[in-house]
Amino acid sequence: MSRFTLPRDIYHGKGCLAELKNLKGKKAILVVGGGSMKRQGFLDKAVAYLKEGGMEVSLFEGVEPDPSVETVMKGAQAMRDFEPDWIVAMGGGSPIDAAKAMWAFYEYPDTTFEDLCIPFNFPELRQKAKFAAIPSTSGTATEVTAFSVITDYAAGIKYPLADFNITPDVAIVDPDLVEALPPKQVAYTGMDALTHAIEAYVSTLHCAFTDPLALQAIEMVFDYLPASYNGNMTAREEMHYAQCLAGMAFSNALLGIVHSMAHKTGAAFSTGHITHGCANAMYLPFVIKYNAKEAAAASRYAEIARRMGLPGASEQALVNSLCEKIDEFNVKLNIPKTLKEFGIDETEFKEKIAKISELAVSDACTGSNPRTIDPAAMEKLFTCIYYGTEVDF
Repeated sequence: MSRFTLPRDIYHGKGCLAELKNLKGKKAILVVGGGSMKRQGFLDKAVAYLKEGGMEVSLFEGVEPDPSVETVMKGAQAMRDFEPDWIVAMGGGSPIDAAKAMWAFYEYPDTTFEDLCIPFNFPELRQKAKFAAIPSTSGTATEVTAFSVITDYAAGIKYPLADFNITPDVAIVDPDLVEALPPKQVAYTGMDALTHAIEAYVSTLHCAFTDPLALQAIEMVFDYLPASYNGNMTAREEMHYAQCLAGMAFSNALLGIVHSMAHKTGAAFSTGHITHGCANAMYLPFVIKYNAKEAAAASRYAEIARRMGLPGASEQALVNSLCEKIDEFNVKLNIPKTLKEFGIDETEFKEKIAKISELAVSDACTGSNPRTIDPAAMEKLFTCIYYGTEVDF
């Protein structure tokens, strides 16, 4: 048996932020990030809509990129003090992910972070509050997913939390919120969305419910991401919907080792934090070549290429066309091809990669990857990505 879970309501279209006034409750805590929503006026609008609906509103501001365990605990305490019956998270993936984890500690103060790190081990939520998510970037799709990523900076590790309990009740996908995104963020979040859709399509847990969503998302990213990057607002609106469709797919089909690798390298190197979407974009073509050694995976990648109208008379040729298309996008979006080009120090890479590889293999996303991998193979794959060498194993 499989399960397919989405938010009960997904509002989409310009101006749909106003749906906040129709939430039914007494108190709402609004969780936001570093200030872009405030500067652009959306925070004030959200507060006004909630108050118009009759709710008392409290703010929890300043969630950092790649939110920390410490921020989650502070937010949970703020929720226990205020006792909201709605948690509303607005911004990029970080404040929404953080609010999901805060939600668990608000309702279950005695639970531990270690308990939540076990996949699908959350206690039953909605005992005190429901959850609404409003994305201001077009990539993570956390507004429709059963996932949250929290960083333990002391250990240098990103932990993906997974449980259908943390799928939001309401998603508000308003393209007005992404019109001011800087090009680099458009690029990274767009490639994150593409990775979500491709990994969901080849996942061992893909099904008839997730496949159409994944393919539609891939097609829309191929059609609209370059124009969105170059400032076309119609394309930017379509990308906001594409990333949401990709999220619906991967929340139910799960992901693969591109994400395992990105989770475990993001905060691992002293020479520079690797933004999640940038890491995914770099790793994706190499992982496709690794996974395509497995016949079933090669067939799925070839089907993607075929559906996107890419050239190729054989499965292998189609897989190569898909990788070339992704490489072409990375060039257009000014994304490095290799970890060396990104700027990761070679000596530090060699010192740390064995441990990073072990952690990546044990990541929650590895289990649904279409080809098995062990730490030795993972280290070889990372080495190919560092130097840009061919994946021939």
